[in-house]
Amino acid sequence: MKLPEKTIERLSEYRRTLFNCFSNGKTHIYSHELAKLHSNTAVQVRRDLMLIGFSSLTKKGYDVKELIDLISKILDSRDGQNVAVIGMGNLGKAITAYFNGKRSKLNIKAAFDIDPDKIGAQQSGVSCYHIDEFNEIVKRENITIAVITASPSSTPFLADLIEKAGIKGVLNFTSTPINFSENVYHEEYDMITSLEKVAYFVKERSLKRKSV
Repeated sequence: MKLPEKTIERLSEYRRTLFNCFSNGKTHIYSHELAKLHSNTAVQVRRDLMLIGFSSLTKKGYDVKELIDLISKILDSRDGQNVAVIGMGNLGKAITAYFNGKRSKLNIKAAFDIDPDKIGAQQSGVSCYHIDEFNEIVKRENITIAVITASPSSTPFLADLIEKAGIKGVLNFTSTPINFSENVYHEEYDMITSLEKVAYFVKERSLKRKSV
């Protein structure tokens, strides 16, 4: 099933919310409830769920467990996927500590760096290796996804290394965009740009209030 990127993003967000609802004993949820939790519209929620073939036949709303199971079937690989974190500075450590163990079908299996003081150390049960061992460890651990939190200056070198190792997906947290071939799906996440975007709209709203 091929879905739009924005739909995939929203499905991931819905599932996270549904997990919380289910753990709190909520068995059914209406589209307007789910929409409100995501600053969305009920129409958008229903449209997203229609795209994955999910609907409610009762007046109680959507069955939370059934919806979680369907979204999981769509988002997750049957056998799961393994992830590597490249760069074990503060951000790399934080991502590893926060994410590992959160999803049974998506696991951080290795970390990489060049700092001798970090090689051989563990973060949340994940061992850190020298980047020279990248190709070997990727193959051994069947890693298909890389998260880059290394120095921006290292990205040209990493792009070539990642492709040659057979990595299929990349999430890049550095401030330098990386060009990959069409064989690698990648997302760029620049925190500085995101923060400046928020700051811009705060400024605009402040100016608007002053002009009223």
